[in-house]
Amino acid sequence: MTTLWEKVTRETKLISLPEAYLKLKAVVERPDYELTDIADAVSIDPALTTRVLRLVNSPYFGLAGRIETVIRAVSMLGVQQIHDLALTTCVAHAFSGINPDHLDMRSFWRKSIFSGLAAQHLAKNRGVLDSERMFVAGLLSDIGHLILYQSVPQEILEADNLARERQLPAVEVEREMLGLDYARVGATLMRQWQLPDSLIETTEFHPEPLRARKFPLETSIVHIAVLLSSASEAQAFDQGTLQPHASAMSTVNVSSETCLKISEAVESEVEGLLDTLTPLRKAS
Repeated sequence: MTTLWEKVTRETKLISLPEAYLKLKAVVERPDYELTDIADAVSIDPALTTRVLRLVNSPYFGLAGRIETVIRAVSMLGVQQIHDLALTTCVAHAFSGINPDHLDMRSFWRKSIFSGLAAQHLAKNRGVLDSERMFVAGLLSDIGHLILYQSVPQEILEADNLARERQLPAVEVEREMLGLDYARVGATLMRQWQLPDSLIETTEFHPEPLRARKFPLETSIVHIAVLLSSASEAQAFDQGTLQPHASAMSTVNVSSETCLKISEAVESEVEGLLDTLTPLRKAS
C-alpha cells in the first residue's frame, strides 16, 4: 500500500524548474562568469525574462526609470538579486495549476510575500548584511503546502482546518493526521532542486527553530516572519499558536513591539508586489 509520504515524494519528482533557471543557477555557481552570461541565461526563456523584468519594475524596488533589459537589471540589482527573483517567479509559475477550489492562490501568495518582506525587515533590523536574501527564505518557507494541496488536497485541507479549529500548530496536526508536515515536504523539494542549504534549513525548521544547526539566525528570522504573516484579528501575533519561540526572539534580538512595527510597515508594501507576482501565475 502506497503511503502518503511516498505519494507526495513521487509528486515532488514531477515538479521541475525551467531550463533557463537551471542554466542561470549553473552560471551563478561558476567562479568566472560574466554579467552577460547571467543575462543570456535568463533571456533564452522569453516568459522568464518577462516575469523577471515585471518584478524588477515593481514598486518593491522603486527604481528610477523603467528597466527594459535583463543586462540592465543585472547591473542595477546585482547577480544574486536577479537569481533570487528568477527563482521566485519560477516557483510561482510551477504551481500555477493548483485547483482554486483547494487553495486560494492569491491569499497564499499574499501571506508568502508578507513572510518574505517581514523576514527582510527583521534581517535589516538585526544588521544582517545580505538581508535581501531573507526575502526569498521567507517567501518560500510555505512551499510545502503547495505540494500537499497539489498531491493530497483533501487530506491537507482537513488537517489545516482542524489545526485552525483547535488552534494548534499546523505541523503538529499534519504529523498526527498525515504522518508528514509541510515544512519537511518543502525542504524535500528544495533538496531535489539543489537549492542552497540556507533555504533548505529555514524551510524545514522554521516551525521549530531550535532544530536549526547551520543557520539558526536565519531560521529564527523566518520563524518570526511567518508568525507575523499569519496574525489577524482572530489571533494576534505573540498569542496562542502565533507566539514566537523565546529563543528565536533572543537570537534575532527583537521585541514584540518592534515586530509589530515591522508588520505595519510590511502591510503597506505587500499589495504592490502581490499585484506583480499574482499575474505571473497566469502569464505565458
